[in-house]
Amino acid sequence: MTTGSATITMVIPAYGVGGMICDALDSLLAQSRQDWLAIVVDDGDPRAADHVRPYLDDDRFTFLQTDNGGPSTARNRGMSKATTEYIGLIDGDDQLDPDFLSAMLAAFTSDRVGFVTCDATFFGADRNGELFSSYCPQKLPASLERVIRREFNVFSQTVMRREAIMGIGGFDTSLISSEDFDAWIRMMESGWELAYIPRPLVRYRRHGLQASRNSTGMLRTALVATGRARERLKGRPEELAAAEMCSELEKDIEVAEAFELLHQGQTRPALAKFARVNTDRLTGKWRLILRLLRIAPFLAGPLLKLRT
Repeated sequence: MTTGSATITMVIPAYGVGGMICDALDSLLAQSRQDWLAIVVDDGDPRAADHVRPYLDDDRFTFLQTDNGGPSTARNRGMSKATTEYIGLIDGDDQLDPDFLSAMLAAFTSDRVGFVTCDATFFGADRNGELFSSYCPQKLPASLERVIRREFNVFSQTVMRREAIMGIGGFDTSLISSEDFDAWIRMMESGWELAYIPRPLVRYRRHGLQASRNSTGMLRTALVATGRARERLKGRPEELAAAEMCSELEKDIEVAEAFELLHQGQTRPALAKFARVNTDRLTGKWRLILRLLRIAPFLAGPLLKLRT
């Protein structure tokens, strides 16, 4: 396969995923469609080269060694080397279904479609066999307003037109998380449409080291991204959605901070913080638990194990 005959370049950051990246690369080799190139970006992980080296006999793979810059920087570095019409993303700890490329590329049915997403299946530490869309709704139509409101959640392993993602300058390296959410919004603001395949085409691994497990941090960066969108969208219909979501995220952050205090053993400050937020944001189970903790705060440790 030469660069000229390839249709898509897959960008795969490698940092802290160990041998799991072999599963990701094997899933790429198993694709029903083989007109791809792959750029594995070593994001400052000294062990990544050992895992990737056996794959470099296939000249479709490129290994890019860099210093640690984080996910946005790693993706941008990989994408800057791509010359194909399409760019796809794989996280180094996930796996693609064999028809991922064929299905995703077939969804570019018009020149207005800038990127395509799909559903995914969880596996690993928890949620085995459950769908991403069961936790993160993907309610059609996939409009800019619904993406902002998180009524339609774009799964991160997307396929994009190179023109669309590079036209917005790639991922924002000032965001340590929610950088993909920010990019989806900016592409749609620019007039690109989002297409959706309503079936799972990725196996999304769950494990304790993922950045996505840091809910408070994710909420804070989502607030930054949404606040920036609110400013850019002034005078447009979606401005109200962004403003309302900023308010919702601020409340969600307060709840997440209260749970952090509980985990730190600071039960009374946590209860005081919960008292200032709308407990309707919590499940009925947790409203009951909070009432119990006000009577018996020493039960915080055991009861926190019930949180899902």
